[in-house]
Amino acid sequence: LPLLPPVHSYIPAMYVVNKVDAISMEELDLYDRLPHYCPISSHLEWNLDGLLEMMWDYLGLIRVYTKPKGQVPDFDAPVIVRKDERHRTVEAFANKLHKTIMRTFAYANVWGTSVKFNPQKVGKDHILNDEDVCQIVKKV
Repeated sequence: LPLLPPVHSYIPAMYVVNKVDAISMEELDLYDRLPHYCPISSHLEWNLDGLLEMMWDYLGLIRVYTKPKGQVPDFDAPVIVRKDERHRTVEAFANKLHKTIMRTFAYANVWGTSVKFNPQKVGKDHILNDEDVCQIVKKV
């Protein structure tokens, strides 16, 4: 049997540089040459929102919010789905909520950047974007 070369697995990494409030601009310019880095100051709470957005982007996840009929959207508990198009459809979103929802699915109302009008009636193959609000409407 021939020996197989070792298989290498590379995982993406982010460099989070803390205490940027204590370094000079020249040192910060050196860090700018690094790929995949995010400067923060946890003590002064600088750029923590930028770090959070960078983490969502690098992990390849998006947030989709639910909206029960006649109520305001629930912005406290988003449904987390993968960013690739197969997992961003309304059908995949509905299956994340419950596996039997698609049996009685009629259409969905969507608010956000993935639609031209707010709300817009869409089908099960519609691709959702980050922070969209989706309301599933069932057949009667």
